Amino acid sequence: MIVRDMVMSEKSTYGEFLSSEEKIATNILADRLNMLENCGFITKQVAPDKKSKFVYQLTEKGITLVPVILEISLWGSQFQQPGLDKQLIMALHKDRTGTIQGIQERLRSKLQQVY
Repeated sequence: MIVRDMVMSEKSTYGEFLSSEEKIATNILADRLNMLENCGFITKQVAPDKKSKFVYQLTEKGITLVPVILEISLWGSQFQQPGLDKQLIMALHKDRTGTIQGIQERLRSKLQQVY
């Protein structure tokens, strides 16, 4: 859910993840963020606007999960509404590889801005 929200909704803060419609418990969210960071999928940095707030970002390892996240989301869209954005579904059907690469490039450009 966290990686999906980072890829699909560009969420990057604890509060944004907490507001996801799945309503994850705060202790579970904190645990999952720590696990993703410890496993090298995300990084955590102090927010430039508020020292008590952290901003999470996908690492290159996390960005390589984009194809998996999109495939699972595409599959789930068949059974759950609203599911994926219709434009994204059409783009994936038209040019799956190009669409995935475009999303990964967008995420990588954000990664480069930080480092």
